[in-house]
Amino acid sequence: MARHQMEDGTVVDTKNAVESWEEETYWDGHNMCSKATGSQWEHQTLYKSRKGRYYIEHSSAWEGRRDSAEWVSSQEAARWLLSQEIDLPTDLEEYVEELTE
Repeated sequence: MARHQMEDGTVVDTKNAVESWEEETYWDGHNMCSKATGSQWEHQTLYKSRKGRYYIEHSSAWEGRRDSAEWVSSQEAARWLLSQEIDLPTDLEEYVEELTE
């Protein structure tokens, strides 16, 4: 669990999130890689805050690189979940038609 100060000054604590989704991974023939980033070193987790806002936590296995988080719109959260082949929560289902073809 981690705390991050967002660009707008808000402090989010991942342990307070009401929902979270881990990125999917795939085997590239050599390493397990993040489907969200395409990297074996960079990772993402999507969270829904207790106030209903979505944010992505960026984490890294690179030494010296700090984890961070950024707010994303509901549409961006839906796009992230769809790209990970994760079912959308009810509050994001409205974006399915708009984001899929």
